[in-house]
Order: sequence, then C-alpha cells, then structure tokens
Amino acid sequence: MYIILAIIFFGILIAIHEFGHFSAAKLLGVKVNEFAIGMGPAIFKKQKGETLYSLRCLPIGGYCAMEGEDEDTGDPRSFTTQPGWKRFIILVAGSFMNFLLGFLIVLIIYSGVAGFYSPVISGFVDGCPYEGTLQTGDELYSIDGHRIYFASNVSTILSRGGETHDVVVIRDGEKLEFEDMALTPQVYEGYSSPMYGFSFAVEEANLWSTLKYSWYNTIDFVRTVWFALSDLVAGTMGVDDLAGPVGIVDLINDVGQSAESTKMAMADIAHLGALVAVNIAVMNLLPLPALDGGRVFFLLLNGLVHLVSRRRIPARYEGYVHAAGMVLLLGLSAYVMYNDIARLIT
Repeated sequence: MYIILAIIFFGILIAIHEFGHFSAAKLLGVKVNEFAIGMGPAIFKKQKGETLYSLRCLPIGGYCAMEGEDEDTGDPRSFTTQPGWKRFIILVAGSFMNFLLGFLIVLIIYSGVAGFYSPVISGFVDGCPYEGTLQTGDELYSIDGHRIYFASNVSTILSRGGETHDVVVIRDGEKLEFEDMALTPQVYEGYSSPMYGFSFAVEEANLWSTLKYSWYNTIDFVRTVWFALSDLVAGTMGVDDLAGPVGIVDLINDVGQSAESTKMAMADIAHLGALVAVNIAVMNLLPLPALDGGRVFFLLLNGLVHLVSRRRIPARYEGYVHAAGMVLLLGLSAYVMYNDIARLIT
C-alpha cells in the first residue's frame, strides 16, 4: 500500500512543480505547447486550445513545453521574446510551488500537535559542566553560524563541527556570544545514552507558534538539502549515496511500514514528502544546465552581456548547453536509478 502511495505522492510533487511553470506562463501570456506529467510514451493525451495535456508512462519527471523555450521561433508569445522579469517568474515558479507545498504539508501536520520543543533551555542535568556559562531561559540562537530553530537542531549542528563551537544565545533580550565552547555529549548518572546535559522548553501550540515552526521546519529542510550538497562537494558523501525516484519510493515505503500505526505512518510519510518537495525546489534552482537554475543563470548572464555590449547570447547556443546538460542529467539519473534498484535486490 505504501509503495503505491509513494508513487502517487511523487507524481503529485512533479505535477505541482510543472503546474507552477504552466500557470505562470499562462498568466503572463506565454504560449504553452504541452503540459506533461511523467516521461516516455504518452498513455493519455488531450488537446485543449493551444495546449496538449498528456500523462506519460514513467513517473520520473514531467515538463511544461513552452513555445520558443530554446530557440527564437518568431512567435511574439514565445518564451524567448518575453521581458526578463516574466521569464524569471516562470522559471522560479516551479520551485516556488514545491516549496509552498512543503510548507503547507508541515503546517497541516503541526496543526495537530500540542506544542513544540523550542531552543530555550529549561534546565540542566546534575553535574552538567555547561551550567553557569549557559543559564535556564537562554535561547540557543545559533551554533557555528547556523541558526537554531528547534531543540533537535542542536545535536544536528554540533555533530557537523569539531570539538569546540561558537555559540550565540539570547539572554534577557540580548545576544551573547561564547567562542570556542567545548560541547561534548557524555553519559550522566541515571542516564544510559550520551547527552549534552540540558533540556529544552516546550512552546504551547497556537496559531502563531504553529505558523512559525512550520516556516522554521521548511527553512530547515532547505538547510538539510544544502548540507547534503556540501557533503557531496566535500567528498564526505558520494554519488552512490544519492537516491532517485526508486530510492525515494522505497524509503517512503520503509517509513510507512516501520510506523506504529497507520495514522503515524501517514504523518511520517507526509513529513518526508515535505522534505522531498523542498529538495526538488532547491535542486531545480541549482545553476546547472537543463535545470531551472541553469536557465536563470543564462537569463542573468544575458542581461549582463546586453548591458555591456548591447548584444544577446543567441537562444540556440543556450539551447545547445541545456541539451548537453540534459544528456548528462539523464545519464546521472540512470546511474542513480541503477544503484537504487541494485540496493533493492541485494
């Protein structure tokens, strides 16, 4: 059941992304030739007005094919003939819709909770060496320059650093900074697991706190994706660690099956789905050929070239770059999918 749910949910994420491009293009008067969900051969097609709507057999993507997207076709309603601000809105609209979806999913989940673990210290374990430097009522604002939104962020951020950390707290409305503070988990008397020795206050759920922590969680998802990208660049995580649609579907299925009840499974899957939605938003805005971010990069580069030389980069050249990027992206996707399938059968 959870596999089917995961496939449907992944298809919705793609549909929402492409609908962002589609709706922005339509609102701004750009001609859309086809709006497709999925890739590969079409299993359903319907022409309505100037746009062909299609559902395709492989649930691994989708597209919004606009007139003149990669070349100047001479149509006054083509994408390439539009002002820069219109093209920018259309390009980022897909990621905006995924980000918005992620936020709304978290908001729905959090609307049913009684409170949130805030980063405000509520007490210390006996023998905690940090009591005195830190005080009850301190709000942990940032660690090593990373904002602390939830109590759970503390261990996540500390685990990425070294033995000492730069900690900023808010005490009595003022920010205090403690440089090179040694924060190390240890086992305290009466406890079996290592811990930092301080507990956090619970902020009661109300309209404001629910909206605030829903926003914080969505922003924290962005940071999670950014950390993963940083690890990939730094070499602490390899391409073999990446997961594609098959891996994500399998992960969602595992999350659902490991939950204690169907209700908890739905909540856990929805939360993971929100992370995936934000992940799609961030990844698509990377300045790489064939991605929305790559097109935004060329849009800005074109503006700079025009400002300096009064010329523009021919649309066909940009199209060549994106076509090459698409080939590389499809190759990477195929490799990741192969690894996902190999992990499933081994």
